Amino acid sequence: MTVVRFRNKNDMNPFEYMQKFFNNSVSDEDWPGFNHNWAPPVDILENEDGISVMAEIPGIAKEDIKLTVKEGVLTICGEKKHEKPGEKDRYYRSERMYGSFCRSFSLPSNVDANKIKANYKDGVLQIQLPKVEEAKPKEIAIEMA
Repeated sequence: MTVVRFRNKNDMNPFEYMQKFFNNSVSDEDWPGFNHNWAPPVDILENEDGISVMAEIPGIAKEDIKLTVKEGVLTICGEKKHEKPGEKDRYYRSERMYGSFCRSFSLPSNVDANKIKANYKDGVLQIQLPKVEEAKPKEIAIEMA
């Protein structure tokens, strides 16, 4: 995978930014890296039973998502393919992000990697990371003496 430097408006002088803003043709040459470097937003929640990871990745087929766990690291990779316009079509604006992405998260030692489950519905990938039984809080009964 080629590393392409992301360039946003803060990297440009005001004149260069205005030129890009008013330029009607949007292409990879105009905005190097804009359509190649992106990462889906994620929410990570924890409760007494485990950890939930929810990643927003709309417009991606389930087959284009790869989920791995190795040495205590959860990795979500995928690719959002750019739709090619027709011969007579021309973009007026292209703001959606395309290209490959890869996000990695260190897992706590109390996650049971053998029982991880994932589902993908309505553009949201939800991953359930259950805790090992010993890590779950236990209520201890108090006896009267």
